[in-house]
Amino acid sequence: MSGDGDGVNGLAEKPRGAVTAQAGGRLLVRVQLSGSVAAHPRLLIQPRPKKGRPEEAGRSLVLEAVGTDEWQTVLEADPALDEGRWDVYVVPGPGEERVPLLPGLRDLRGLVSGGDAVPGGPVAVRIPYATKDGRLALRAWRRATHAEAGRITVGSDAMTVEARLYGAGLGEGAEVSLHRRGRESAVARTALSADGGRDFSFTVAYADLLAEVAGGTPVVWDVFVRPSAGAPRVRVARLMDDIADRKTVFVYPAATLSGVSVRPYYTLDNDLSVEAARRPPR
Repeated sequence: MSGDGDGVNGLAEKPRGAVTAQAGGRLLVRVQLSGSVAAHPRLLIQPRPKKGRPEEAGRSLVLEAVGTDEWQTVLEADPALDEGRWDVYVVPGPGEERVPLLPGLRDLRGLVSGGDAVPGGPVAVRIPYATKDGRLALRAWRRATHAEAGRITVGSDAMTVEARLYGAGLGEGAEVSLHRRGRESAVARTALSADGGRDFSFTVAYADLLAEVAGGTPVVWDVFVRPSAGAPRVRVARLMDDIADRKTVFVYPAATLSGVSVRPYYTLDNDLSVEAARRPPR
């Protein structure tokens, strides 16, 4: 038998899961299962291994019957999932093969406002999404300290970012720094304006990023905040809503200075970066 959900283990149809974000960071998962299943099938949430790494143990939850061919379980907020991508499966019975869960309705309104995160505490985020090959998965972030990017205002020669700090407070010597990727990376620093103990904003002048651009290879600057002098720097990112993959959803306009195109963007991990690339001559 195959493990792709086509006639596996007596299931009449591929199982489909609907997810609702609830208060307290919980995720309610309702599964449509038709066919031969055990008294208590299980939901398996499996961490997707990184390339070349072996698969690690997942998290298994008992599914309870709530109607004809309908089962449900709750993924509690605690313990938090490790950061990464998690694939979701159904195990119809003991010793049977896992079956990928297809995505159903996803009610993520509880995530749009940042959920139940407390500014003074760490951040743990789980966002259900549909993979490119049409399966249900979870994108998880788990950060003891986090700087959540808010509104980004893009101008002709600079960008201004509003943000909020989680897991730490702003103190004396707080600053924002942009670190160029690559060996012997350069650093561009800029002041921040604090609004209370955790809200802040900062402006990045694009002219400060041009000196490192040479030839046709783009230069990428990753954005960090240091909460206070001597504290570890914290990555600025946008994690706390219902968008699992922000890179292709939030596309910001580029500005051109001295023949160099500069634009902010979100990475595959939803971290904030700035790309600078020399424009080819016309």
